[in-house]
Amino acid sequence: MTTEFRSRIRKAIANPTLQIALDANAERRVKGRVNALETLPNWRERRQKAHSIRADVINHLDQYLDQFISSAQANGIIIHRAKNATEAIKIVLEIIKNLPQRHREHREGQREVSVSQRESASPILVAKSKSMVSEEIELNHALEAEGIKVVETDLGEYIVQLRNEKPAHIITPAVHLRRNDVGKLFHEKLGIPYTEDIPTLTNTARKVLRNVFLTADVGITGVNFGVAETGGICLVTNEGNGRMVTTLPPIHIALMGMERLVRNLDDLAILLSLLPRSATGQKLSVYTQLIHKPLANQQRHIIILDNGRTGLRNSPLKESLYCIRCGACLNACPVFRELSGHAYNSTYSGPIGSVISAGFFGSDFVPLAQASSLCGACKEACPVDIDLPKLLVRVRSGLAPHPTPSAASPDGSPKGMLREGTKGEGDGGLSTLSKLFMRIYSRVARSPRLFALSQRFASLGSYLVSPFSSMVRLPAFTGWGYSKDLPRFASKPFRARFHREDAKSTKILIKEEEKKEELREPPASAVQIDKVEQFIKEFTAVGGKLNRSNANDLTNKVIDLLQSKDITRIHLGANVLDEDLLQKAGITISRTPDPAIRVGVTKSICGLADTGSILEKDGEGEPLHASLLPEIHIALLRESEILPSLDQAIHLMHESKSAVFITGPSRTGDIEMSQTIGVHGPGEVHVFLVDE
Repeated sequence: MTTEFRSRIRKAIANPTLQIALDANAERRVKGRVNALETLPNWRERRQKAHSIRADVINHLDQYLDQFISSAQANGIIIHRAKNATEAIKIVLEIIKNLPQRHREHREGQREVSVSQRESASPILVAKSKSMVSEEIELNHALEAEGIKVVETDLGEYIVQLRNEKPAHIITPAVHLRRNDVGKLFHEKLGIPYTEDIPTLTNTARKVLRNVFLTADVGITGVNFGVAETGGICLVTNEGNGRMVTTLPPIHIALMGMERLVRNLDDLAILLSLLPRSATGQKLSVYTQLIHKPLANQQRHIIILDNGRTGLRNSPLKESLYCIRCGACLNACPVFRELSGHAYNSTYSGPIGSVISAGFFGSDFVPLAQASSLCGACKEACPVDIDLPKLLVRVRSGLAPHPTPSAASPDGSPKGMLREGTKGEGDGGLSTLSKLFMRIYSRVARSPRLFALSQRFASLGSYLVSPFSSMVRLPAFTGWGYSKDLPRFASKPFRARFHREDAKSTKILIKEEEKKEELREPPASAVQIDKVEQFIKEFTAVGGKLNRSNANDLTNKVIDLLQSKDITRIHLGANVLDEDLLQKAGITISRTPDPAIRVGVTKSICGLADTGSILEKDGEGEPLHASLLPEIHIALLRESEILPSLDQAIHLMHESKSAVFITGPSRTGDIEMSQTIGVHGPGEVHVFLVDE
C-alpha cells in the first residue's frame, strides 16, 4: 500500500464530518436494500439468474455486441466504437463540432444570455446526466479545454462540479458533504442567501438547471443497459435530468461500456428488479427509460467504449465485468464506510473499484485491493453474486491485466490513474516484510500441526502485548496500527473448546427453528393480492396522488382538479379527454411542449401493480414531454390495464421510439440522504384510475 494512499486513509478517518456522513449513508442504504429485497420473494433465485445472464453476455460479448450494433443501427441510431479514452473524446468532439447550424441558430434564439455573454460568441452548451464512463475518460476536462461549456445536471454531480471535485460514490456523488457545505457552496457560487434548508437548496438547483435543459445543444448520458435483441438502451434515474437530457436537446450522445449489455427484454426485467433495490432501496426507480430510436428532428449517438475491458475480460478478473454499478458493495464494505470514494483516488472505488481500477488503469491501482478485510460483505450484497473477495485476492496476487497507456493523458498514463509510485507490478503492492509474512503464513496454514501451534503462540503473544486489555493494538508498521484494534486471541483454539454436547444442543435448536418456520404464515408478498388494490397501495407509497372515476365522469373530475389549482392551460395528449368540456370550462389546450405550462395530461399505456408505476410512450401529442416538463403530471389509467409486474409489461416498450415507467414524482436524496420531491421532473403525479 503506497504512502500517499495511507495518507489519504488517515485523513479520511480523522475527518469527523465525513465519518458522520458515511455512517448515515451506509446505515440507510443497507437497511433500504434489505427491506426492498424482502418485497421480492424469489430474489435469491433472481440473483442467480442475473449472474447467469451477465456471465453469458461476457462469455459471448463479441456476438452480443454485433447483434446490438446491428439492431441499433436499424433503429436509426449512429454507433461508434472507441478503443480507449482518447478515441472516445475525439468522437464526442467530432459530433459536437459538426452540430448542424440550424440547431445552433434555433438554440441561440431560445437561450437567455447576459450582456457579457452576448458580447462574445456563446459557447456550445452540453447538458450531462450522470455517467461513470464520462468520469472514467475525464470527458468534462477535454470538452472544456475546447471551449465547450459542460453542466452536470444530476444534483449530486452538479454539487461536486461546483466544488471542482470528483464524485465520492457512484450512486450518491456528494455523500461526503453535509447540508451546511451545500448551503455555503450555493451562497458563494449561485448568489443565494445562505440556507441549510434542503428543499430550498434543491429548488435553487432546479431553477438554475431548467434553462440548461431547455437551451442545451447536446445532451450526454451514460447507459445502464443495452439490449442486444432490440438495439435499445435503458437509463435508470430519479430526478428527471436523464429524461430531460435525452428528450430536449437536438443531439443525444450515450456513453456505454462495452460490457453493459443484456440479451433481451426479459433479461432486462430481471436485472431491473434487482438494480434499484440494491442501489437505492426502491422497487423501481422513478424513471426507468428505454430508448430505441431518435425522436423527431433529433440525432442519437452511442459510443461503445473498450478502455481496458477486453484485457479484463481475458484475465482472471473477468467476473468483475458482471457488475451493474448499483453501489451495494460500497455501502456494505466496512473499509469504504470509513474512507469514502475520494480516498481511493480512482473513478471507481470500494470493492468493485479496487478490482476494475487495476484492470482498467494499470498497476498503480493494485494497492487499492489492500483496502479490504475480505470479510465477504461485498459478495453478500452484490445483486449479481460477484465473488469480490476472490477477485480482490487475485489483484493482490498480481493477476490484473496490464492495460496499454492512453495518449489522452499528458504524461502518457491511463485515464484516471493514480500518479504515485507503487511497490512494483505483480506483487499486489506488498512491502518486503508483508511478503515474507505471507510466505510464512502460507507454509504454516498448510500444516494442521503448525497451524494449531501458531494459534497457541498467538494467544500467548496477545497476553504479553496487552496483559490488562481485552483488545490488542497492532504495531503501526502493519498498516492497521493507526486505528484498528483486534480482540485478544482465545486462550484455547476452537477445536479444543468444541464438545459433542454443544453440537447436540445446536442440532436440537435447529430442528425447533425448522418446526417454527413450518408453522409460520406465509409473508404478505406471497399472498395473492388484488392487482388494483395493490397498485393503489404502491402508487400512494411512492408519493403519488390517486383519484378514482368512471369513464363518464372522468373529464369533469379532471376539470375539478384543474380548477382547484387555478389551472387554465394544459398540455394534453390526443384522444385523452373530452376537449369540448374542457373548453367550456375555460381550459386552453396545447399539443406542443411549452415550459410555461404547469400541467400535462396523458393516457398511460399500463400500470404495474407491484411497484405503482405507469408506462408512458412517445406518440401523438408528445406525451413524453407532457409527463416531464410541467410541474404537475396527470395520468389516466384504466383498471383493466394494470399488470402484475414489470416482467409482464416490459415488451410493451419495444415498438416505441422512447418509453418510460414513471414511479411517483421526481425526487433526490443527494443532500444528506434527505428525500426531496420535485427536482427536475414533476413534483406531483396524479393518476385517475378509470373503472370501465
